Amino acid sequence: MSVNRTELVQAVAEKAGLSNAEADKALKAFQEVLVEKLAAGEDVTISGFLSVARAERAARTGVNPQTGEKLEIPAGHRVKLTAGSALKRAVQG
Repeated sequence: MSVNRTELVQAVAEKAGLSNAEADKALKAFQEVLVEKLAAGEDVTISGFLSVARAERAARTGVNPQTGEKLEIPAGHRVKLTAGSALKRAVQG
């Protein structure tokens, strides 16, 4: 079971006493700031809830599963998410 964006916006609007449009605007702003900060190489931490960081990924050799051919995968970046203590406790029940 998962929550889609529409359901998330509705839930945030209800909890915060906002209209759906205001909650959607806030969610979009959060997303934009998160992307901007990660693109600039900055980490984003919400204490007790979540840490999001840009991490380096080393170059490596991969294999094409259809042909078995080896190929070089260039170095790059990935996003690393770490759950905070409050989030971990909530998931544990």
